[in-house]
Amino acid sequence: MEGLNFMLREKSCKQMPGEPSRRWISDDYFDLIVWGESGDSPIGFQLCYDKPGRERALTWTSQGGFSHAAVDGGDSSPTANRTPILVADRRFPHETVRRQFLWRTSGIEPQLRDFVLKKIDEYAVINHPVS
Repeated sequence: MEGLNFMLREKSCKQMPGEPSRRWISDDYFDLIVWGESGDSPIGFQLCYDKPGRERALTWTSQGGFSHAAVDGGDSSPTANRTPILVADRRFPHETVRRQFLWRTSGIEPQLRDFVLKKIDEYAVINHPVS
C-alpha cells in the first residue's frame, strides 16, 4: 500500500476575493472543504468521501443546512473531459463515513474534527431517525 495517504492533511487552496475563506484538507478517501471559519465554527463545509469508489458529498452550510449528493465524474469517454457535477443521492453510509473520518483525522485540529463529526451525526439522525 505504498503511496497511499491515510491521513487528512491541509493542501494549498486558492482564496477568492469577496468570498469567505476556504481550506482544503484531503487524503486518498476524503476531500474536506471548509468555508469561512469564525472562532471554532465554520459557516459551511463539503465532505467528499469514497473518492476511489463511488464518490459522494455531504454539504452543510449555516444558511442552507444539509445536502447529500453523488459525484458524477463527467468523464464518460476517454476523449471528453467533462466537469464533475453533483446529483441527488439519498443513501448515506453514516457508520463507514464516521469510522473513516475518525481514523484519518489525527492530523487536524480537534475543534474542526469534532464539529464535522457532530454534523455527520446530525445528518444521519435527520435522514434515518430512530423510531
